Amino acid sequence: MAIFWTADLNTGITVIDQQHMRIVEFINELEATQVVKDLKKIQQVVDDCVDYTLSHFAFEESLQEEAGYQYRKPHKKVHELFTRKVSEYQQRITQGEDISEELHAMLARWLVNHIRCDDADYVSAVKANMQPEIEPLDAPKEVGWFRRIFS
Repeated sequence: MAIFWTADLNTGITVIDQQHMRIVEFINELEATQVVKDLKKIQQVVDDCVDYTLSHFAFEESLQEEAGYQYRKPHKKVHELFTRKVSEYQQRITQGEDISEELHAMLARWLVNHIRCDDADYVSAVKANMQPEIEPLDAPKEVGWFRRIFS
């Protein structure tokens, strides 16, 4: 069953939400390849998903590090355990086993739970760290000398 992005999956950190949405697209693409039963295509989708997810994990971990998030090491451990599990699936695919349905179910369940629980926990620390660098959207913009003359 396809994953649909819902508001409760938003972290409020745009770049992270965009990356999560891309991972959802990979998971949904994996589901679509199940119909074709093309193991090479399945393997390609899984490999692309893994590469992208590893990059996402590294980015997420760097944000946590910069923010001084106190649970960054356990969070990284969760990423490592997930990576190990997916590597086992990749090996099974390489050996010719069609694990696409099993893998899709695991990925969909894991990602949604991970976002709602593990990722939700670090959001406030990362957002607080990012705030000084980001001007609030509703902040008045200084127009310069023209505004001073006509205001």
